[in-house]
Amino acid sequence: MSSPFQSGQPGQAGGRGQLPGLPTPPKGWPIGSYPTYAEAQRAVDYLSDEQFPVEQVTIVGVDLMQVERVTGRLTWPRVLGGGVVTGAWLGMFIGLILGMFNANFAGSLVAGILAGVVFGLITAAVPYAATRGTRDFRSTMQLVAGRYDVLCDPRNAERARDMLAHLQV
Repeated sequence: MSSPFQSGQPGQAGGRGQLPGLPTPPKGWPIGSYPTYAEAQRAVDYLSDEQFPVEQVTIVGVDLMQVERVTGRLTWPRVLGGGVVTGAWLGMFIGLILGMFNANFAGSLVAGILAGVVFGLITAAVPYAATRGTRDFRSTMQLVAGRYDVLCDPRNAERARDMLAHLQV
């Protein structure tokens, strides 16, 4: 049985001490283009349901954008409150584990929670203070595509395109 790291094919690792190949762009002919990932996924699922060899299909996000959605303001009370809550949960977990091996279960639990609160306060306050007010907001980051193309191996692309023409929108 051969290891995937012992392949002699170009673009793959060739054995011990060699670097793995660089990522390569997807190959294939376009068989469909969709505005959302869910629609592209639905198309591939349809092909699978119709017994098409979907291992020849690739979904490619095109026109990638990094989107940061602002979810609220950050203030010292919010930062410290979040640190207290996170630290208390961590401390409670550690206190419960220590309490199982200690005769004073309640004391271990309280000590764990208090230590967790202190740890949470410190780990929340230091990074926020380091920003010096240059980032006073919370946000989430996403990588989204403008559209999703479905590609297929050229040998079966025409057949796949014909099958997707029957897919109800």
